[in-house]
Amino acid sequence: MKNLNELLDLSGQTAVVTGGSRGIGLGIAYRLAEAGANVLIASVHQGEVDEAVAQLKEKGWKAAGVVADVSREEDVQKMVVAAKENFGSLDVMVNNAGIFPNQPLLDMSAENFQKVIDVNLKGVYLCTRHAAKQMIEQGHGGKIINITSIDALHPSMVGLAHYDASKHGVWGFTKNTALELSRHNIWVNAVAPGGVATPGVVEMNKPAEGAAPQDEAAKAAAAKSLDAFMAKIPMHRMGEPDDIGKVVLFLASDMSSYITGSQIVVDGGALLG
Repeated sequence: MKNLNELLDLSGQTAVVTGGSRGIGLGIAYRLAEAGANVLIASVHQGEVDEAVAQLKEKGWKAAGVVADVSREEDVQKMVVAAKENFGSLDVMVNNAGIFPNQPLLDMSAENFQKVIDVNLKGVYLCTRHAAKQMIEQGHGGKIINITSIDALHPSMVGLAHYDASKHGVWGFTKNTALELSRHNIWVNAVAPGGVATPGVVEMNKPAEGAAPQDEAAKAAAAKSLDAFMAKIPMHRMGEPDDIGKVVLFLASDMSSYITGSQIVVDGGALLG
């Protein structure tokens, strides 16, 4: 039987975190690196990737970065290669990258809808498929952790129909791939955050410079919905990225050795309302 320190020790393992340069992704990367993992941060923003990698390295942890759009298969393949070239393996795949533009259904174009599905759902499919292939090739299994949302279980506000569709899809995908990949010693689980204080949430509710009146009205409505959502949280606070990072560490470690196909809700009790 392993002792507690051994259970949480990720030394020698390599974790890829998509959307890992800020917000929830950076909170996840921090905890995995602290536990000893080599962390590859993937994001579409080179500057943010460089800054996040520097933050981890300043702590004395092992980190590298790659610019990748998870909706593009060639970028996902490049990401897997980067993990192998930098650290020699891919053992933990955290599918965190996601977008959530607030758009009422009647204003939502087919292009708007498809973009969210491509990043949030197709991206998880691509990353899971290529990570699983690498893990199977390595021969010692691995962990795949998908960041869903409480919107995978219940809508949080108006204006996120495309987002909710994508997150319901990721939850279904998580369960089915857990069933398929378990024979390869690959665990697949999900974490469903509630409201978390991240730069993306701030941007979603801030009117853009030069925005049309109808866009400002949509932002104001979203901010009002967020305030109403906050009022329903029994813990009376938004979550922090580290609240999610700690749960991902649990799923990435041997602490979760008999858990697969599950979704852990981390929402301060919001769904109880």
